Amino acid sequence: MFWRVRNHTLDLGSHALLMGVLNVTPDSFSDGGLYSDPSVAVERGLALVRAGADILDVGGESSRPGATPISLEEELRRVLPVIQKLSSRCNAMISVDTCKPDVAREAVRCGASIINDISGLRAPGMLEVVRETGAGAVAMHMQGVPATMQQAPVYADVLEDVSDFFCATLERCAASGIDPQQIALDPGIGFGKSVQHNLRILKELNFFQQHGRPLVLGVSRKSFLSALTGLPAVEDREWPTIALTSYARHRGVAVVRVHDVRPNGEALRMTEAILEACA
Repeated sequence: MFWRVRNHTLDLGSHALLMGVLNVTPDSFSDGGLYSDPSVAVERGLALVRAGADILDVGGESSRPGATPISLEEELRRVLPVIQKLSSRCNAMISVDTCKPDVAREAVRCGASIINDISGLRAPGMLEVVRETGAGAVAMHMQGVPATMQQAPVYADVLEDVSDFFCATLERCAASGIDPQQIALDPGIGFGKSVQHNLRILKELNFFQQHGRPLVLGVSRKSFLSALTGLPAVEDREWPTIALTSYARHRGVAVVRVHDVRPNGEALRMTEAILEACA
């Protein structure tokens, strides 16, 4: 399983990557406002790298349920200084979490090598940015938009619907001249999905291996974990996240997106050691 990320081709067959979340927003559900100051955000990013992050995912616009969009200018103001400084101070790959092609293009120019798009590369011009920059891209499935996505989401069959979206996305990428090895896929846990939809996807993660592309999973600290454990506090979602990191690797996930890098990394490496011993 290979993923081409600008000038590098990553072999994800044996070892999964840890994507550390770095929200530079005032309103993200888990850590909004903590890293709004660029200097604080950079130090947080460096701490995530020391904890074992392979990728730093820098996001300037909240995608929590109910969130409203921000302007292009505001998003650029939030993310570009952080990406530029991190790219000069660490060797980790940098990802920009954005739906806006202009933000993606400028982020790559400043040092990012991955575009993480929750809207699935659907904005006009985004495919051209991916092709022209050679950046790796994560195409995520989302039903609706963040402002309304959790208002009674409905699927004929959530696995088939997400899989059909992946097929269509890969076809659009190929038609735009994008190397298929640039694309990774994310089923979008919590993005326009009920608790039962999330569980069905998690149970059948290996269903999506039919597409032959690396699978990215983001479950860290999400609210469905509280719905299942009965523990409402965000800080009580760390251990369920770690459990799912281990489970997801067993199911073939190649990139896990997490807030708490070190414990999730430990769970990931232990799982991989077992998988390798059993091979």
